[in-house]
Amino acid sequence: MNTEFINLTTENIETEHLCCIIRSKKPHPGVEAKRQWLSQRLCEGHVFRKLNDKATVFIEYAPLETAWVPIVGDNYFYVYCLWVLGSFKGKGYGASLMEYCIADAREKGKSGICILGAKKQKAWLSDQTFAKKFGFEVVDTTDNGYELLALSFDKTLPEFAQNVKKQAIDNKELTIYYDLQCPYIYQNIDMVKQYCETNDVPVSLIQVDTLQKAKELPCAFNNWAVFYKGEFETVNLLNVDSLKRILKK
Repeated sequence: MNTEFINLTTENIETEHLCCIIRSKKPHPGVEAKRQWLSQRLCEGHVFRKLNDKATVFIEYAPLETAWVPIVGDNYFYVYCLWVLGSFKGKGYGASLMEYCIADAREKGKSGICILGAKKQKAWLSDQTFAKKFGFEVVDTTDNGYELLALSFDKTLPEFAQNVKKQAIDNKELTIYYDLQCPYIYQNIDMVKQYCETNDVPVSLIQVDTLQKAKELPCAFNNWAVFYKGEFETVNLLNVDSLKRILKK
């Protein structure tokens, strides 16, 4: 069993694979977009730690103050992703990654760690049941079932920004807020564009390209958020079937 992990740095980010999407030597536009986004975040204390193998085994987190999410709090880490897929599941890698994050937070004198979850587990979100095994508790909620979980070391708590509770926008057409942190976003945006063009569906695609824009979003957000008819729908990436279901509403 491989137990060697690597943290991405400004020195190795161009040569190490990003394990969100495993590819051979052929460039993947989503991976390269994420690599560029990530290279700009590393100097802010952003951490991307992965198994030293051709595998989807990694954790990604950042200081909450510079995390591109509409969550506020002092001196916390925010966990964007913790993924272990395929044959690597069930071998303790997820626990090792979470334990590393907790130890890193304590060593850096953080007040705690938080993560986005949901009352009912949703795709593209880390498993909140797993997080609760490490002492994470629900500390804030939205009316449509999203939850903020936190592991507090000093009894202080983060919370959703007040704008998250709005969950509505004036624009009534299909509207998607996105950043380029996740490599799947690039191809998801392309799919949405093609579907909407083919079916004459008006769509607004809004790139969240600054920290301020992310903090001011009117809904829960990890790197993607969908609105339709002015109402918040999901933070899940879409496929054609899920897009059709939203448009039928």
